[in-house]
Amino acid sequence: MLLAADQIKKRVHEMARQISTDYQGKTVYVVCVLENGFMFMADLVRELEVPVVCQFLKPQFKESHPNTTEIFFSPEVNVEGKDVLLVEALVQSGITSEFLLRNLYGRGAANVKLAAFLDKQTARRVPLQPDYFGFLMSESFVVGYGLGTPDLGRNLPYIAARAEGAKA
Repeated sequence: MLLAADQIKKRVHEMARQISTDYQGKTVYVVCVLENGFMFMADLVRELEVPVVCQFLKPQFKESHPNTTEIFFSPEVNVEGKDVLLVEALVQSGITSEFLLRNLYGRGAANVKLAAFLDKQTARRVPLQPDYFGFLMSESFVVGYGLGTPDLGRNLPYIAARAEGAKA
């Protein structure tokens, strides 16, 4: 086990306290990237002490050319003039996060910040730093707390390492 349930709960509470301070007097539009982020987002918004509107994006992958994958996010979210908190369970390369941040600004968001439960900075391919993060992570494959294979591992209340190719 890499992170116990009580460690996760304590850190999410600390993050929520900081976010609540930063968004004091505002309504925060929390946009969660599914599926990985659902558990983190649920715990985080329950701890926030400011008004919250929850919205979700789900990536859909499409092979467009050999060695090229396009990512589409749906449904479209209405964030025009809003203070947005983009919530992701895991930020690795940063490419998707950077795209989403630009996309949300392009939709007219007044402000966009990134909250990541796990930050794998060693895998970063773009200069991106989450505004809020729970834990730095170096393991390649983890399961639990919303993370896992498409079918298994997401329901665990803790984070554990998983060997590449192993079933959760």
